[in-house]
Amino acid sequence: MAQPSTTYKFELNLTDLDRGVYENVKQTIARHPSETEERMTVRLLAYAFWYSEQLSFGRGLSDVDEPALWEKSLDDRVLHWIEVGQPDADRLTWCSRRTERTSLLAYGSLRVWEGKIVPAVKTLKNVNIAAVPQEVLETLAKDMPRVIKWDVMISEGTIFVTDDRGQHEVQLQWLAGERG
Repeated sequence: MAQPSTTYKFELNLTDLDRGVYENVKQTIARHPSETEERMTVRLLAYAFWYSEQLSFGRGLSDVDEPALWEKSLDDRVLHWIEVGQPDADRLTWCSRRTERTSLLAYGSLRVWEGKIVPAVKTLKNVNIAAVPQEVLETLAKDMPRVIKWDVMISEGTIFVTDDRGQHEVQLQWLAGERG
């Protein structure tokens, strides 16, 4: 019998000074049994960073035809496809053909992956890739509570996350493209 997903409550108080977005959002997040706390944390960072009213969590790990997050239009076209992790070049190319904009928030040990994948997809005009620093990710993801309350401020591309453990500065490293 398959293990069930673990549900988390996510409360986000978002202040995005770069885009003039000010929102309070409450979401229920499902964490797949094989998903790590780090991957879930990166999905939450991506949600805050690219937030829009139409942005929603995809099935991700349980359905390879869906992203970690996506923004759809009212007529069900995919406007923004957001992946997390270290997908291969074929996956990023496949994703970029299904949407107007593809973004990737990469994490983990990226040296080998970056050298192989980023050059292979740099010619794709609608693909943007940023990396999350591993040290701050480990701190944010450690012992993730079932009710996650984040105050997030984004200024000049830097994400400041305040939670019960203090403030964490997430300075993304852009490997290809830009925030968009």
